[in-house]
Amino acid sequence: MYSLLLLLPLVSPLVKSAAIRSVDLAGYVLTDTGTINGGNTFPGVSRPLGMVKLGPDLYSGTDAYSGYLPNGNFTGFTMLHESGTGGAPKYGVVSQMPVLGAVQNPLSDAINDTRAAPDVTEIGYYKASLGSGTVLEMAATNKAGMFQYTFPTNGLARNVLVDVSHVLSSYRGQGLEQHFLGGSINVHNDTKAGYYYYTGNGTYDNGWNRAAPWTVHFCGYFDSPATYKTFLGADRTSANLVEYGQKTSYSSTTARLGAVFSFWKSSVTSRVGVSFVSEAQACANVKAEIPLGTSLATVRQGTRDAWNSQVLQKVTTSETNVTKLNQLYTALYFMHLLPTNKTGENPLWQSQEPYYDDIFTFWDTHRCTTPLLHILQPNYHEELIRSMIDIYRHEGYVSDARSSFFNGAVQGGSNCDNVFADAFVKGVRGKVDWEGAYAAMVKNAEVAPPNNNDPRDRTSSTKEGRGALPDWLKYGYITPTYGRSVSRAVEYSVNDFAVATVANGLGLQNDFQKYLNRSHNWRNHWNTNMTALGFSGFLGPRNANGFLAQDPLSCGGCYWADYYYQALPWEYSFNAHHDLDTIIKYSGGADTFVKRLEMTFQPGVYSGNGAFGNTIFNPGNEPSFTTPYLYNFVNRQDLAVQRSRFIAKSYYKPTPGGLPGNSDAGAMESWLLWNMIGLYPMTGQTTFLIGSPWFKDLTISLGGGGKTLSITTSGGSEDAYYVQSLKVNGEAWDKSWVSWYDVFAEGGSLDFVLGAEPKNWTTGATPPSPGSVSVDDARRMLTAMYKGSVSEL
Repeated sequence: MYSLLLLLPLVSPLVKSAAIRSVDLAGYVLTDTGTINGGNTFPGVSRPLGMVKLGPDLYSGTDAYSGYLPNGNFTGFTMLHESGTGGAPKYGVVSQMPVLGAVQNPLSDAINDTRAAPDVTEIGYYKASLGSGTVLEMAATNKAGMFQYTFPTNGLARNVLVDVSHVLSSYRGQGLEQHFLGGSINVHNDTKAGYYYYTGNGTYDNGWNRAAPWTVHFCGYFDSPATYKTFLGADRTSANLVEYGQKTSYSSTTARLGAVFSFWKSSVTSRVGVSFVSEAQACANVKAEIPLGTSLATVRQGTRDAWNSQVLQKVTTSETNVTKLNQLYTALYFMHLLPTNKTGENPLWQSQEPYYDDIFTFWDTHRCTTPLLHILQPNYHEELIRSMIDIYRHEGYVSDARSSFFNGAVQGGSNCDNVFADAFVKGVRGKVDWEGAYAAMVKNAEVAPPNNNDPRDRTSSTKEGRGALPDWLKYGYITPTYGRSVSRAVEYSVNDFAVATVANGLGLQNDFQKYLNRSHNWRNHWNTNMTALGFSGFLGPRNANGFLAQDPLSCGGCYWADYYYQALPWEYSFNAHHDLDTIIKYSGGADTFVKRLEMTFQPGVYSGNGAFGNTIFNPGNEPSFTTPYLYNFVNRQDLAVQRSRFIAKSYYKPTPGGLPGNSDAGAMESWLLWNMIGLYPMTGQTTFLIGSPWFKDLTISLGGGGKTLSITTSGGSEDAYYVQSLKVNGEAWDKSWVSWYDVFAEGGSLDFVLGAEPKNWTTGATPPSPGSVSVDDARRMLTAMYKGSVSEL
């Protein structure tokens, strides 16, 4: 049965009172956005960056990356999920499933159910109406979840199946499917409450990051009298039973296991806590966060309040256009689902540092998401940086991705270095051990990790570090000996610039010069003989004998073992973002650079990307994120506004299919947010490129001390969005960019005048290109960035 998710806000989105909106902005969040057509977002219930993500798991013979599918049958409702990820499903564990009638074999494939009505989702609440007549409502806290069952009164037995061996399955055939490796379940009689509860654990492996075994502990309470049967399967994959009866506990390393609880009442509530440390901690989590007697309405409202206070009220506006408000607050919501704050839940080592997990991945999120997280959530952002350093101390590498306490999968460079550099140049200090961070960056830059023999690319490690480093150090380029050779070369150059940036700030001038010089190595892949559409010069593959033939409009499979990953040579040829002046020079100068950019957005010139109007530009993959704003580097800000606004309006909608591709843990949503704000971050630098805001006013809270960035527009409309003039902190502005220290470090104001026709108002200095100048000038430029005086350059 096909199902559409519905949003039922507690406050009507038509209410235009600013006072009411400031209290309950959650009514504008459409939690079903991006759930279909490849967005892979999670529509269930979660707190901001919360560990528990409670929602449905469905089966239809295809991968359900977040657990949700618009069709297929329910197979369970589980405590842990991810949002917007691809590769292979992850989690889908600690399951409950309502079942009517006599249960002969709880492992049977028949234990599933259809939809009787569309699912209902909003912040803090999820409702599933099953074909059997059972209605299941859910709410969640950070480390616990609540199920409320309403069974039909048709005389059939009312059961809840607890299946420890349940996981989200993968059907892609890449060997990434998760496995249940064993566990335990114990049924206890709560003599004080008079009801049963269960505890136990499950151990699993694999998923998109090809993780080693990890264990989750659980503790689940029912609030109604019940009988129970426990079961033990024949093996991990079989639907055959070995035992099924009233035994209080099972432990197994070879077989599936769980329990079936049967109830007399038609209304049953269950509270479940999880922990990665112990069963006792799982029980403590549920008792602390959802104590006995707590109503589902209370948990639901608590989650709504948390999102309002911790996230949504960070950005306020007097705007009344409901569609814009939907898009603004929905995007804020989805960019705060990952990473997961698992502080206090790390089973691998004892530490006083925070612990963050489910990072998918810095390759996706370093451009837009982490810079925005820094602005909106400075405390969380600092904790993330500290967690990354602590992982390096104990694991030996900070990876571009990590989930279930395991590094992987690295799609390109060590883009965690870019996240470090971005935080450093923008003044993040606090409790951050920057010497430790720098040591982690140097490890990435100098030591090739051991090959983990990932079938997706057996040429080098996909777990952590820079697997193609031997070529990088030997040649200054990467040969096809290694997968993704050209796209990795671009990323390694940016990563080396990140290392140079932090080295300069720490006073390590020999290192600064070394890594600045290495950051130019992308130039060794520039093949002037590659031509397409009347343009010459693109990044191409090469070996020790010279360049290899390559079409700028083809990346083969664009996958792990190819020359380029998820983008064309044409796209990657714009991506050495620290060295834009050199790219402009290599492209033939400013005028030709503009023409090349214009061709990137020309409909009908590329037949390999029909879903996006046959343009070379691909809004669904991160390598193209920055490209619409590169016009600013040649003072054609008007074209940056034209192209970026068209993309945002064409490919983003507040609908279930409203993303241009996989959300990638909120990466897509954070790109949209920057477009709506009217700025774009150059990660690892203090530069923000100026776009055009969507709102007549927008106030962004910048953390403690009451600092804000105030943005206003006048003269704007849906058809009048070109910038006519700008004042920064009350002063007339003629540059196409601002610095972190202009408007974010201590707060500030941006006052735009908008109009229907383009205007060439950016006559001042172009944005800095610190990788394009001499060592001395680069040192001076970076030092100016740290001191907040870069706008004076």
